[in-house]
Amino acid sequence: MLLIGESLNVISTKIGRAFKERDPKPIQEEALFQREKGMDFIDINLGPAKKEGVELMPWVVQTVQEVVDDVPLALDTSNIDAIEASLKVIKPVASGMSHIVNSIMVRPERYERMVPMTADAGADFIALMWGPEGLPRDENERAALCVELLYFANEAGIPNEKIWVDGIVTPVNIQQPQAISLMEFQKMLPDMSPGARSTCGLSNISNGPPDHLRPILNQTYMVMLEKCGMESVIADPLDDQLIAIAKGQRQDIVDLIYGMLDGVEPDVGSLSKEMLDYKKTVDVIMGKTLYSDSWLEV
Repeated sequence: MLLIGESLNVISTKIGRAFKERDPKPIQEEALFQREKGMDFIDINLGPAKKEGVELMPWVVQTVQEVVDDVPLALDTSNIDAIEASLKVIKPVASGMSHIVNSIMVRPERYERMVPMTADAGADFIALMWGPEGLPRDENERAALCVELLYFANEAGIPNEKIWVDGIVTPVNIQQPQAISLMEFQKMLPDMSPGARSTCGLSNISNGPPDHLRPILNQTYMVMLEKCGMESVIADPLDDQLIAIAKGQRQDIVDLIYGMLDGVEPDVGSLSKEMLDYKKTVDVIMGKTLYSDSWLEV
């Protein structure tokens, strides 16, 4: 599982202040930390960046690449002009991996401008399944949006192999069925869009539950999505357990979750407390157990 580090983000107090004050030190420290943690991409998230984005995003890109030039970047802002400006200054990665535009919604007023811009720059892009009516209701609406955007991108010269489809993760505590819908959509992707890659904002699954429950939700759902074919996730570089699972160092956890998704119920009496917690979390995400903040205690 490829990891896109999420914490170079304007919502962080420290990073947000560094962006505002043009202080390179915290930004570069975070970029170096993410490389040390094994992030395969570094996401630079400026949020809307309506006022200063056109100047700020290129500055942040150059600031990061002064110290980390061997990890590709994901350019994350809803300001199209800021994306365009940063694509003009970003340096290629020696490995040949492409930088990513994060993201292009399935809305003509956005993709008709952003897709040609991305094609000209030779970048990849994340195809966000957010359409004119917002969040799709199910996997079939996701599929319809996916076909629309990928067809347009293909016509503009961007092959599926440079497109990372994001079906959108939603919080399990308020939209539990959507977790399953995304998994079903992910299974459809190879037949619907051969060669297309995939990613998601993983931490959205735990957006709302108490902080101490967020890691196990993120870790469990990542493995569930990987079983369905997900290739990468935008995730927390501070979560060492998640990184270990993603890098193949906790096969016991993967085997348990994969087995459950294949219909094999584990012998609860034989499970350690750690493994039992993962079993309970799979049940919550799959809707077998009604969500509550105390699901691990039941």
